Amino acid sequence: KVSPISPFFFVFFFLFIYLNVQGFAPQLKVVPVSFTQNYLSSTDPNHIRVLNAGGSVDLVLDQYSASGFASKNKYLFGFIELQIKLVPGNSAGTVTAYYMASNTMQHDEIDFEFLGNVSGQPYSLQTNIYASGTGNREQRINLWFDPTADFHSYSVLWNKQQIIFLVDQTPIRVYMNSEDIGVPYLNQQPMGVYSSIWNGDQWATQGGSVKLDWTMAPFVASYQGFSIDACQVQNANTTPCIANTSNWWEYVDYQMLANRQINDLTWVRDNWLTYNYCADRRRFKTQAPECARNPL
Repeated sequence: KVSPISPFFFVFFFLFIYLNVQGFAPQLKVVPVSFTQNYLSSTDPNHIRVLNAGGSVDLVLDQYSASGFASKNKYLFGFIELQIKLVPGNSAGTVTAYYMASNTMQHDEIDFEFLGNVSGQPYSLQTNIYASGTGNREQRINLWFDPTADFHSYSVLWNKQQIIFLVDQTPIRVYMNSEDIGVPYLNQQPMGVYSSIWNGDQWATQGGSVKLDWTMAPFVASYQGFSIDACQVQNANTTPCIANTSNWWEYVDYQMLANRQINDLTWVRDNWLTYNYCADRRRFKTQAPECARNPL
């Protein structure tokens, strides 16, 4: 007598097939902590407001000052996330920057720059990579939601093989380790985490043709969800972070995009990409070698 197959077998069988076809995309989620646990203000209390016992922060830009904050420590590889609600209304000329930087002569840097616009026009999100002091790797997308209406998460996953920029868990850009073809990678210099809001109206909005309207000041960007799960560098000693292969961000699941993540990245590029340095032949006569390596 043949025993009937449990219906649960089919459920798990098709789930297994689905995950293998789609590619399992691990969820990147770190429990946020208080602002004061990981960050310090770099401006006066009139231009940074620490609220809700450190659960949220406002950065204020006005005629008198820009504002910003910085992490207490520096890191080499890991996962960093902030939830940001951008300047509402006429934000033309404002730049809300969120980035990691080594602040060395041949510096490494990972950038999110949110470029304001006139009311009703979309925000641009510009990303950039500096490796060993060389940047000029800008890409821009328009966001597919109103980033001023609510908080959205902006994250970086950084390991020895790749750097992924994510918006609400959706990958918008990938920068692969291409040292084997002569391209420097960000794997030696620890970086701090920074955010600021400042006047960039010489270039930020429609090429600098739309200027910041100070009658709309103050311009306020709000933050919450201060999450860092990364290898903290102690006393400038990077060896433990480089040698350690047991941190979760170095697991095989995080060394390349899953198929589903590739589909999400393709959707972003097909619908929201507005500038890619890899395709800019006016600015660069020869395409950068990493362009052939990075996804899309």
